[in-house]
Amino acid sequence: MGQAATTARYTLIEYARNRFAILLAATFIPGWTTTIYLDTHTTPVPFRLRADDVSVVVAGNRLMQLTGALNAVVLIVGFLTFAATFASHAFDHRLALAGYSRFRLVLGKLASLSLACALAAAYATAALCLFIAPARPVWVAGALFAGAMTYGAMGVVLGTVLRREVTGMFAIVMISLVDVSLQTPVASAIADSPPIVLLPSYGAVQAATTAAFTTRSAVPALAVQCLWFTAATVVALAAFHRLTRVAPARTRT
Repeated sequence: MGQAATTARYTLIEYARNRFAILLAATFIPGWTTTIYLDTHTTPVPFRLRADDVSVVVAGNRLMQLTGALNAVVLIVGFLTFAATFASHAFDHRLALAGYSRFRLVLGKLASLSLACALAAAYATAALCLFIAPARPVWVAGALFAGAMTYGAMGVVLGTVLRREVTGMFAIVMISLVDVSLQTPVASAIADSPPIVLLPSYGAVQAATTAAFTTRSAVPALAVQCLWFTAATVVALAAFHRLTRVAPARTRT
């Protein structure tokens, strides 16, 4: 497992080099939640919990704070993993050529991603607790973590297949913005429509809202988010396998 540990260490170093992402996480998450709290109206809005087929009524600014925190977390993690993957193409290929197991390379990267997502989710949950009192903050953090892991895997995919850095950053921003905004009743008129269930962070939004404002179980919604994470991870593994493939040695005739 030394190969996985080495990969995790170098991946964390690559994350730490992205000072813009770290600064963004430190300032944007509390700043965004504060701005939403001050600028969004407090009119109660209904939000449908599809797992229980019930609707809860939540103050508009509190619901927007929750979805805004999720949007910030997935955006930052997606940007972080995309930038790290984009910058390490040649390094990962050299490790594969040097005999590193691609399974252990992926395991190390997954461990680094999990740590980054856990820190971002815990920080965002702490920022939310300054304004609202979630019914179950640990489950809220779990929902943010699941959403961040999904976008982390998506960032790996984009960092592997795209050849221009600005293209990947724009893609992550637009995907996360459209994804979360369409699920928020305050900002979207189609938040309760059936196609919403197909969005990447649908399970995370449902689980976070359930955990923050009710005492119902958030497990079904988290299970849905795990399906999205699994699908994104499979695509990321395929892309990483292609990136680090080792050409077979030529035999002389």
